[in-house]
Amino acid sequence: MKRYNPSEIEPKWQKVWADTGIYEVTEDHKKTKNYILDFFPYPSGASMHVGHVRNYTISDALARFARQRGQNVLHPMGWDEFGLPAENYAIKTGVAPQESVKKNTGHFKKQLIQMGIGMDWTREFGSSDPSYYKWTQWLFTVLFERGLAYQKESLQWWCDTDKTVLANEQVEAGRCWRCGNKVTKKPLKQWFFKITDYADRLADDLEDLDWSDAIKAMQRNWIGKSRGAEVTFKVADSDHEVAIFTTRPDTLFGATFMVLAPEHPLVRRIVSDDQRQMTEEYIEAAIAKSDVDRMDTEREKTGVATGAYAINPVNGQKIPIWVADYVLMGYGTGAIMAVPAHDERDFAFAEKFSLPIVQVVEQPADTEPETCYHGDGVMINSEKYDGLDTAEAREKIVADLHKKQVGHERVNYKIRDWLISRQRYWGAPIPIVHCQKDGQVAVPTDQLPIELPAMESYEPSGDGRSPLARVPEWVNTTCPKCGSPATRETDTMDGFACSSWYFLRFADPYNTGAAFDADKIKYWLPVDTYIGGAEHAVMHLLYARFWTKVMHDAGLIDFDEPFTSLRNHGMIWAPDGRKMSKSFGNTIAPDDLIADGYGADAIRVMELFIAPWNQGANWSTEGLGGCYRFLTRAWTVSQEYIHGTKLMANHELETRLTIATHKTIKKVTEDLHSMGFNTAIAALMEFVNELYKIKVELPPHADNLAWREAISALAQLLAPFAPHISEELWSELGHDDSVHVDHWPTWDEKYLVADVITIVVQVNGKLRAKLDVPAAASEQEITATALQDEKVAAFVGTAKPRKVIYVPGRLVNIVP
Repeated sequence: MKRYNPSEIEPKWQKVWADTGIYEVTEDHKKTKNYILDFFPYPSGASMHVGHVRNYTISDALARFARQRGQNVLHPMGWDEFGLPAENYAIKTGVAPQESVKKNTGHFKKQLIQMGIGMDWTREFGSSDPSYYKWTQWLFTVLFERGLAYQKESLQWWCDTDKTVLANEQVEAGRCWRCGNKVTKKPLKQWFFKITDYADRLADDLEDLDWSDAIKAMQRNWIGKSRGAEVTFKVADSDHEVAIFTTRPDTLFGATFMVLAPEHPLVRRIVSDDQRQMTEEYIEAAIAKSDVDRMDTEREKTGVATGAYAINPVNGQKIPIWVADYVLMGYGTGAIMAVPAHDERDFAFAEKFSLPIVQVVEQPADTEPETCYHGDGVMINSEKYDGLDTAEAREKIVADLHKKQVGHERVNYKIRDWLISRQRYWGAPIPIVHCQKDGQVAVPTDQLPIELPAMESYEPSGDGRSPLARVPEWVNTTCPKCGSPATRETDTMDGFACSSWYFLRFADPYNTGAAFDADKIKYWLPVDTYIGGAEHAVMHLLYARFWTKVMHDAGLIDFDEPFTSLRNHGMIWAPDGRKMSKSFGNTIAPDDLIADGYGADAIRVMELFIAPWNQGANWSTEGLGGCYRFLTRAWTVSQEYIHGTKLMANHELETRLTIATHKTIKKVTEDLHSMGFNTAIAALMEFVNELYKIKVELPPHADNLAWREAISALAQLLAPFAPHISEELWSELGHDDSVHVDHWPTWDEKYLVADVITIVVQVNGKLRAKLDVPAAASEQEITATALQDEKVAAFVGTAKPRKVIYVPGRLVNIVP
């Protein structure tokens, strides 16, 4: 009998799968399609660690389960290759990013194959391949021609280390999300995508998606849709006006001061001479902070009075105008009316600077007292609106403001247009030509791709221009519209552009005449299950949804949401509880574990058994050893059947074996439908334990049908989790085909009805015996059996008990 040796089994089947193309798929309308996709991976390091592996093991288990149930499964892989890490590596080492990313992706691919991840590698591509980014550029022109891509100058986050601009989402606590260094703001001419035009749909369409509530909430919060009113305040003793947006126009009578964002263009026009220097210093300090820092509610409020006043349009009162960094220019109008009695931030500011606080909504008596009550109630201190409930007051106040032409209803959004351009080399060039006669002209499809030129130095100049600006033979061109001399746009696209549509290209990866074929897209898309960590909860998912909706509106596709079901898995931490990182020296490579003899299957089982798929856990070498021992036990009992000899049958034990088999089939099937990987594996462990108990009395032997059904089911049920050992066992059972295609066992309900139940017998509340009785036995029969048991009789005697308490199907308690 052979011993379990993953170092022989696993490479053998990986070669067979590659040679036979078992995971390659085409459109088959006779089968149910199932498109399972992993987040587009960025191979920034030399290899994957076991934290990365969990993502791909989850998706692979789902893909294998679907494939075994006869579905046509698309499970592809490609590489998100553009970005700063590869370019910074090129600057440091002189190795072209084209070379370094291919080396990294090659190693990642080898590791995925080594882990038995069943992917259709015929569809593989990288985002830095000109045959791919040609169509990223083409999609840019689609947005440009629809008025959704534009260029403007504005203050932008700038990273001096990476020498490029950053989107708001890429600044974390005032630091660059890539290098971690502090960022500043500088005025630059940049390209934007008009994602704000789609804000309503991006928010509203979340409702019907099978995504977690947490991810939906993060998307909604980022979009920040709110309904209210825009109100105009006149600046006293001037011709200036300030518009504010408020969701609570009913509190206008409680506005005791106004706050402008430091970047507001009106600040420098209205500030008094004696406040000018202090205001300038404050502005300079404020714009260096990130939006996240400025919105921190726990941070002490700071600000400077401008010396100017605004006129409250509802009562004509003069209120002071302040500058404070807790107001953002990017949200609303960059100005707020401050109502300290009903807003915590305004209250903290008013308390610090001794500003008036006027309550205008009476808090209901039956509610918990609040320092700043921001709920609904009855209006007070609001002149003719006193006594009205707040909902009615809102309507009347807005109507009155509209009559005076100083206010109107409005929907506001927190989301800003997507800053897409980067002043770096390693990205898809923006397909725009600047012509003195025709202005900005999109490059026609037949002139795409605009390929990146080879360069010796990738160092950005720091002047706000891309290194591409230093290649005159590439920059200088002719206008595709009029033929006059023109120059290329030298900015490149943010990497998120390439990952905003890659899921479509997998359906038709080698189409040279179009981004994709409409019929293939109609068959495969949208993605059925999208799997990855929560790190892209805002940016990537929001951008991909936006591009999908634009393509839908342009008539390119017939759906407007790309990912039907989204599953964000929990992280695997290092054994020391920290995130796995080279800097911490705590990464664990799957290659090393395989070389140590555990094998890929044991790693896969560990990844799925360690915790529920959506929860994090620390990696455990002891746990990995337990998973290896489980597979060894499954292998051994299977080998005992396969190589067993003919033995006499035992009907009672065969029935017990059959019941255990069918119970396990049902449990694992139902758990996989709900992604209960850890409980499914636990059920398989229990099944193997039961097989070991049964084989003591009924050894596995080759001509026993109950044992054949049990071992066959074990191989089939293990297949999504441990594909190599399953394929080997399936082959040794005499099958010529693969266990991974069209082979999922079914259960028969008749075997799931218990013939025997266990009854606990107590005497005076203390356990004295356990009885196995027929499930159909009556209370009288069970009680009589309990009294006749020798262990019970020793405590009860021969006299009739004073009381017998029976809990149906569970216990008998006898009181002598």
